[in-house]
Amino acid sequence: MSETTAAAANKPWHGVLVATTLPFTEDLAVDYDAYAEHVRWLAANGCHGVSPNGSLGEYQTLDDAERAKVVTTAVAAAPAGFTVMPGVAAYGALQARRWAEQAADAGAHAVMLLPPNAYRGGRDSVLDHYRTVAQVGLPIVAYNNPIDTRIDLTPDLLAELHGEGLIVGVKEFTGDVRRFYEIKELAPELDVLVGSDDVVLELGIAGAVGWVAGYPNAIPQATVELYTAAVNRDLAKALPLYRDLHPLLRWDSKTEFVHAIKLSMDLAGRPGGPCRPPRVPLAPELVERITVATRDALAKGYR
Repeated sequence: MSETTAAAANKPWHGVLVATTLPFTEDLAVDYDAYAEHVRWLAANGCHGVSPNGSLGEYQTLDDAERAKVVTTAVAAAPAGFTVMPGVAAYGALQARRWAEQAADAGAHAVMLLPPNAYRGGRDSVLDHYRTVAQVGLPIVAYNNPIDTRIDLTPDLLAELHGEGLIVGVKEFTGDVRRFYEIKELAPELDVLVGSDDVVLELGIAGAVGWVAGYPNAIPQATVELYTAAVNRDLAKALPLYRDLHPLLRWDSKTEFVHAIKLSMDLAGRPGGPCRPPRVPLAPELVERITVATRDALAKGYR
């Protein structure tokens, strides 16, 4: 068993956890069979788990029944030892706790939790949010995405959340790789997971223990190889891979990230497909840029 696999077995939020896209039919209904197949395919291609119902999974566009069925579908499709860590983001703590309860009932291994969605509360409301969801008992990986939530889980706040035993890790999405070192100074035992694809090398070298990743949806083998080389500090292998893949990976932190990754999936022969509103089809020039970058990676043999 590799070091990464051994760690993931003990702490299921470790390793490459794919923030899965969600396939829709032509009339934009959820294609649960295609989603189950995708989960199995990711496991067969070296990923360590999935994180359904994140932004890549367009959870904001799902009704309650759909959102719950995505989780049960992922758990049913996951082979033994393969992590399911659903996103349980919601407007408030009570709704997020209900989604954590649903995840626990379904058999999920952990949950990923944003601070309160849309409401820009102060420190006390953030602490209450995590305290409320922690009552469910599943391990919580905090998700720091101040770009969308306008609430920054700063290193000192993360240290307080971890010190209370409310979180086991954080998905760091600020893109500021300097944050890693301050987080580890203030909370040495808090696990830091790579939050955006285009900093996986920098945070892997620094000591990240996981990656909540987008582009493995399209090219899982190459991205798992990149992550493994980065966390093992094998720069001879990691740097060329990173240079080749970065034209794709950087789309994960752009506004069009869902469109981009689904388009790359289509080009790689995976069920990417359309997005639900409010997302509308990409402008032709963006389609061209993403297509060129994807075809270049595929032509180099990355899968």
